[in-house]
Amino acid sequence: MHFFSQKSQNQAFGMDSTDDFFDVIVLGVGSMGASACFHLANRGLKVLGIEQFDIPHDQGSHAGQSRIIRKAYFEHPDYVPLLERAYQNWHDLEALTGTQIYHETGLLYCGPPENDMMQGVKLSAKTYAVPLNMLSQEQHQAQFPQIAIPAHYEGLLEPAAGFIPPERAILLYTNQAIRQGAVIQTQEKVLSWHKHPGGDITVISEKGRYRAAKLVITAGPWAGHFMPQLAPKLQVTRQVLAWVIPKNPQRFELGQLPCWMIVDEVNPGILYGFPIMPVGQFNGPIGFKAGYHVPGQTTDPNQVNRGVSSAEAQMIIEALQRFFPEGYRSTHVLKTCLYTYTPDENFIIDFLPEFDQKVAIAAGFSGHGFKFASVVGEILADLTIDGKTALPIGFLNADRYVRP
Repeated sequence: MHFFSQKSQNQAFGMDSTDDFFDVIVLGVGSMGASACFHLANRGLKVLGIEQFDIPHDQGSHAGQSRIIRKAYFEHPDYVPLLERAYQNWHDLEALTGTQIYHETGLLYCGPPENDMMQGVKLSAKTYAVPLNMLSQEQHQAQFPQIAIPAHYEGLLEPAAGFIPPERAILLYTNQAIRQGAVIQTQEKVLSWHKHPGGDITVISEKGRYRAAKLVITAGPWAGHFMPQLAPKLQVTRQVLAWVIPKNPQRFELGQLPCWMIVDEVNPGILYGFPIMPVGQFNGPIGFKAGYHVPGQTTDPNQVNRGVSSAEAQMIIEALQRFFPEGYRSTHVLKTCLYTYTPDENFIIDFLPEFDQKVAIAAGFSGHGFKFASVVGEILADLTIDGKTALPIGFLNADRYVRP
């Protein structure tokens, strides 16, 4: 991890050094925004991060105790080089803070061999030599007797996968950004922003006005409010998560079970989940966590129904009962979070078109973005400072949605 002189970087960047002028303002200090604030401040810029809620919070996409991180990426092999860098950056954050972030549990994929998820996992693993073990039914039963998969399913185990606690990661990045001189303001809702003819950016919030040379938009489900030309391509959905108490909880604890993703032929999408986290080491909720990776109900992020219906809960419970014979005794906690989908379910990481590379954006993470937060912050710093990045983000360009 390299640290830079703020004075020398500002001079090289051509920035005003007055107290009320920032090199860059970051809108939204969640997963991507906290990482961006750190990477920008670490490279010497005068940074202002503005967050409408607390840090962390449970109103957007990042809450919920755990997020899977994996390299055999079924969504598309092009993500794997970014994941290689993301893993390295998570390890760098661990070294910098002396705090474990990456927890390697392995990840078990289960589904019919011809299913898109299973085919995509094998393609990415083959393309980038990601270690992947194919399990016979006998091997699966011996290693993971808690999970009952149909006879026509196959099992694939990715050993170098696991989870990251998102709230802790965001707090660590935010704290390191502050230590590097970033100003982080919470409970402050941004109303609008505009670019002046001379090139500067003005951001207007409920509490004040701020000026900067550059802008970074990492507003999660609220991103469309700040870039209307892309808003029609960003669909916010409400997702349901459950923490349940198994019949024999000890068999489902961390160390006894990997993270898992299972193709469900009864309901649309992929059922996924985590082992029970020890409460002395992790935040709550208590229990065996599960959810569906599939678009939920479309919603306005400012008017989300945070209640969970009995039908929504029952869909998860019945799936757990199908695949985990001892996995359900009672429901402990039900929560909601938000996804922001693009039409192709690939991210948008680019400059906002028509603003002369003054505005860098990261949006539309489509329910599979958190694991990339460590590298997305680096990319946004590259774009802001250098006007380009060496990391392969061409397939995530904004032009695919705004070109005539």
